[in-house]
Amino acid sequence: MALLVLQSCYSFTGSSLSPEIKTVQINEFVNNAPLVNPTLAQQFSTDIQNRFLQRTTLKGTKENPDMLIEGEIIDYSISPTTISSGVNAAGGSIQAAQNKLTITVRVHYENKIEPDKSFDRTFSDEAVFNSDLDINAIETSQVKIVNERIINKIFNDIVANW
Repeated sequence: MALLVLQSCYSFTGSSLSPEIKTVQINEFVNNAPLVNPTLAQQFSTDIQNRFLQRTTLKGTKENPDMLIEGEIIDYSISPTTISSGVNAAGGSIQAAQNKLTITVRVHYENKIEPDKSFDRTFSDEAVFNSDLDINAIETSQVKIVNERIINKIFNDIVANW
């Protein structure tokens, strides 16, 4: 009997989702950032859908889901973080030693089974890289890293309820 009580409180997958939640709808995230990366919205949308469908027992649906996840990318920026000055440069020129890629996503999560767990939150993360690297050559890998971190935060807030 104690095992039944424990099993109802905790699943061995670490999920705090109610067993009554069976379906999820994850809408495409639109890119409303001032600086637009043309592949970011599709990549983020696909990655978050894959995370929920592969790491939970939830089934994807477009009709009357138990959970709805949607949102928008509201910021995408690359900015200098560390500055260095060239010793041999005429006039002591200043240049960025490191750049930072930042992505911010606004998420609307609706839980129809447990409405008190629904939320609207903003998630953000960043990756720092050397400025002497070609941004076009590394942008894809850096975006992938930042997307993964943001999706982990979203997933944990919804599924693990941390």
